[in-house]
Amino acid sequence: MQAESFFEWLGQALGSVIRFIVDGLSGLFNLLGNAGGNFIDGLARTLGMDTSIISILTLIVGLMLLWSAIRAFMNVRIVAGIIWLLLGLWLLSWIIH
Repeated sequence: MQAESFFEWLGQALGSVIRFIVDGLSGLFNLLGNAGGNFIDGLARTLGMDTSIISILTLIVGLMLLWSAIRAFMNVRIVAGIIWLLLGLWLLSWIIH
């Protein structure tokens, strides 16, 4: 009888610790998910674009094209810089209202 109550107590204690860890991690990931969602919503609202994954990917590609234009201008490749700049601005003008 004594051993059964000890192991029952040990099982309950271990279960409580595991439950605490799982609840804590669940809360943390929920917080991170909400923060990411709020960031995307705020960014999209400020730029006047949709919050779809296609719009976000297009924004990233457009910013990468603008970065390529800046790098081309810094390396004194004027024609390449103008091409990258026009492509980036053209792509970003599609998604920003």
